[in-house]
Amino acid sequence: MVGGMEPTRYLDCLATDYGLLRAAAESGSASAPVPSCPGWTLADLVGHVGEVYLHKATVMRDGKWPDPWPPAEHADVAPLALLDQGYREVTAEFAVRPADEPSLTWFGPEQTVGFWIRRMAQETVVHRIDAQLGAGQPVTAAPDGLAIDGVDEVLKRFLEYGAGEWPAEYRGVEGGHLAGADGKDAIVVTAGPSSWTVRPTPDSVGVADGGDSAPRAVVSATPDEMLRWLWGRADDSVITVTGDQEWAGYLRRLLSAMTG
Repeated sequence: MVGGMEPTRYLDCLATDYGLLRAAAESGSASAPVPSCPGWTLADLVGHVGEVYLHKATVMRDGKWPDPWPPAEHADVAPLALLDQGYREVTAEFAVRPADEPSLTWFGPEQTVGFWIRRMAQETVVHRIDAQLGAGQPVTAAPDGLAIDGVDEVLKRFLEYGAGEWPAEYRGVEGGHLAGADGKDAIVVTAGPSSWTVRPTPDSVGVADGGDSAPRAVVSATPDEMLRWLWGRADDSVITVTGDQEWAGYLRRLLSAMTG
């Protein structure tokens, strides 16, 4: 697998990005729009991250998806207070549970606490970027290891796995599919020293580590810039495309369909 870090490293990154997210939210106006999340304000963003933390803490404690969610009382909690409460609760669960302990997750092949440790680190770095953009701050570059891991996660878990689990969203990608049913056309994604080969069809996606000898397009960037671009937090100015330019846009449309 490309990427992958020790649980302690994920937790360190989670702590750092939580602090940066919180600082950005405090420095900006709660009503400021978040350009990377159309329709959201900074307050909406902060409250969302707090609820994500609380949801995952509840899943690990109870061993089931909470329903209904969110609890009605969350509406009475200020967004920053909800963020702090969520961070305390989710990190408290991580502190008492080994990474290999079983836990319900949405990713069938990995039903462990470690899945949530990784997911919360990646959730937080992306939304920290959002908070800094909303606050009008310079965006702090993600460390290479975290960014490469995030690229691996979004390509394999959100795009490849998600296409199979939520086929209606994948098949209904905006603008339609460019790929043929044979899956012969490849897009190579290169983030610093790491590469992945993405082979879409109208019904599924395959993602493999490494490059391809004759891809339809190669999309390259630094690890931080690639993470941001794949998640729609940076425009095409941060990437270099060789080959068929339209297929870079196709990749972004696929990801948009599977990440919301």
